[in-house]
Amino acid sequence: MEKNFINTSFSKKLKSMLNVDFKRLSVSPFFYVMVGISLVVPILILVMTTMMDGVVTNNPQTGLPGEPMQGFDYVWQILGSLSGTSVEQSGMTMDLVSMCNINMMFFAVAVFVCIFISEDFRSGYAKNLFSVRARKTDYVISKSIVCFAGSACMFIAFFIGAIIGGAVADLPFTMQGFNGANLVFCMLSKIFLIPVFVSIFTLMSVIAKQKSWLAICLSLGVGMLLFMMISTLTPLNANIVNVLASIAGSVLFAVGMGAISNLVLKKTSLI
Repeated sequence: MEKNFINTSFSKKLKSMLNVDFKRLSVSPFFYVMVGISLVVPILILVMTTMMDGVVTNNPQTGLPGEPMQGFDYVWQILGSLSGTSVEQSGMTMDLVSMCNINMMFFAVAVFVCIFISEDFRSGYAKNLFSVRARKTDYVISKSIVCFAGSACMFIAFFIGAIIGGAVADLPFTMQGFNGANLVFCMLSKIFLIPVFVSIFTLMSVIAKQKSWLAICLSLGVGMLLFMMISTLTPLNANIVNVLASIAGSVLFAVGMGAISNLVLKKTSLI
């Protein structure tokens, strides 16, 4: 009976915390700004790179013509590269096509998570919350789930923006080396990989507390260490294995980083 009471109490408290956080997210102008940016960015990227495709500029040091600019061959390249290609294998190519894709959205997620959580500490909401009813565990779980949901909305907005941008730029929607199912698995694997980064960014946020600038700097620094794995785990020709690998990684990171975040909240001051 006591165990059932504890489980019921935990589930009720977590549900209450989730309701509060989702409500705060739904009325946050910052969240809608981030979703709007996620929608507009791929449109601008596809239109601008198409306009610049083939343009040759002179090297400022030698005065000689440089390499022509290369745009996207088809719309879906903005979602990533095929597994086994030189871009995916090196992970270090600096051309527009390899850098200006949906993978950079993980850094936008860092900004979203850090500002969303740091506002709790800046406003005094977190201190009041913990003193009244919530446990640190409830807070970490709730923030992780809500930030994942918000980040997923940003990725979906980017995907919609890519379709709009491709139509505006008159780029083909052909699939070279993959099919529609692979495209779906690619997006699913990217979305299910988000909790890996959200758990890291949440930890950085509870370490920095109200200092959102510090949280963002820490998150971007740590995120860079994992950035190269994104193209490997979530290629355009992804399959169910990629999705399962993303889910497994997310579960491991969510549990591990969540436990550390909980410990940090217990051992440090809330102001």
